[in-house]
This record gives sequence, structure tokens and C-alpha cells, in this order.
Amino acid sequence: MKRSADSVLVYSSESGALCPKCGAPVNQCACNPSAHPKDPPGTVRLSFSAKGRKGKAVTLVSGVPLAPADLNALLKTLKKQCGSGGTVQEGVMELQGDHRTKLQPLLEAKGWKVKLL
Repeated sequence: MKRSADSVLVYSSESGALCPKCGAPVNQCACNPSAHPKDPPGTVRLSFSAKGRKGKAVTLVSGVPLAPADLNALLKTLKKQCGSGGTVQEGVMELQGDHRTKLQPLLEAKGWKVKLL
């Protein structure tokens, strides 16, 4: 596929978002770093799964924009609110049972946009 003269590459799977002016990755851009808007916080996704768990149901909470230590602290609070066990695996919180309806208002109160899947 041939690119036209007025097209600009804005994303690379290798380095992420690119500056439309200089073509460098946004975090290494030298032309005007303040011109690049900060990424808006992502959407927290609540989903339900029983696959690969011998029929045991879990609620999955992904996309929470927190550091791993803060993620564990939040999980502890959510487990207490739901009265169930849980763990963090690869940045995704897993709570035992179906607690999507309980978790949605709790996460929205923290200021995140929540999407039920």
C-alpha cells in the first residue's frame, strides 16, 4: 500500500503514539511536548467468567489505573465490601462470585468510568 504525501503516521505497534510533527514517540518528542494531550484515564471493565476455573464463577476487574501496590489495597477493600475472596493476577483483579452490581457503584464513587461486560 502506497502512502499519500499528506498522510502522517500517528501510532506504531513498536513504540506507541507518535508525534504528528516530528514522527518521534510522544514521550521522546522534542518539538513541543506540551502540545500532546495526556491520555484520558481508561475505562474500568467489569466482567464475569467461569472458564478455566472448573465452573467456579469470578468477577474480573480490569483497566484500573493504579500501581500494583495500590491495586492490592483496592482489592482488599472490594473483598471486604463483597464478603468474598480474591486475588490480583497480571494486573486484573479477580473476586470470587458474581459481584458486578455491587462493584459498579463502588468503582464509580472512586471517579472511574465503569463498563459492564
